[in-house]
Amino acid sequence: MSAVTPLYEGKAKIIYPTDNPEVLLSYFKDDATAFNAQKKGQIIGKGAMNCAISAHLFKKLASSGIPTHFIDQPSANEMRVKAVSIIPIEVVVRNIAAGSLCQQTGLALGTALPFALVDFYYKDDALGDPMLSPDRILLLNIATTDQIDQLRQMALSINQILTEFFQSCSITLVDFKLEFGFDSRQQLLLADEISPDTCRLWDQAATDTAARVLDKDRFRQDLGNVEQAYAQVMERVLSQVV
Repeated sequence: MSAVTPLYEGKAKIIYPTDNPEVLLSYFKDDATAFNAQKKGQIIGKGAMNCAISAHLFKKLASSGIPTHFIDQPSANEMRVKAVSIIPIEVVVRNIAAGSLCQQTGLALGTALPFALVDFYYKDDALGDPMLSPDRILLLNIATTDQIDQLRQMALSINQILTEFFQSCSITLVDFKLEFGFDSRQQLLLADEISPDTCRLWDQAATDTAARVLDKDRFRQDLGNVEQAYAQVMERVLSQVV
């Protein structure tokens, strides 16, 4: 871990400056949180596993034409990334009903959706990350109409790429969260991470509802074997050539 004073520390990562103002160092922690940090703990080795998974998936997306902030992975827990100004919107893409979608709509867990559903949430812990409509995004002046459309289209493209990729790993991509930001040239880049922390991932070979879970729901729901699930995702993801 860098000895430099961090620029920011979040729930899962610490961001450090580098000698280049356009490059940052992102350190992935083992800390785990759920329910807006009401539940806290540690998943041993999570930082290194999420860093490796994210790096591999960023490379896959870049090779498919998706611009990302990823530069390289200098160590197990560290990723060098392009400095971006994060848009305070979490973009969630859903392929199968789970989590809050079931709670808010009454859809049964595991219901396949007829189309990929894109939801926007305000990235604000104090407010509980509320869902936003496009009009509310405009009201808050955090993105323009064109930027909202761009976020949606990029999210759908990413979903198609990742769905096919995880299918090759015998994993179903249920839903996932994305974050985006603008670099110094005002190019929109995919940022943050893509990992079992930010995705719901189900093992296609598992027959038991609990056993199929390969993501942070194991921690949220006290299902146990959290480290093993993350390790299984990493092994399958890294086995795929990008």
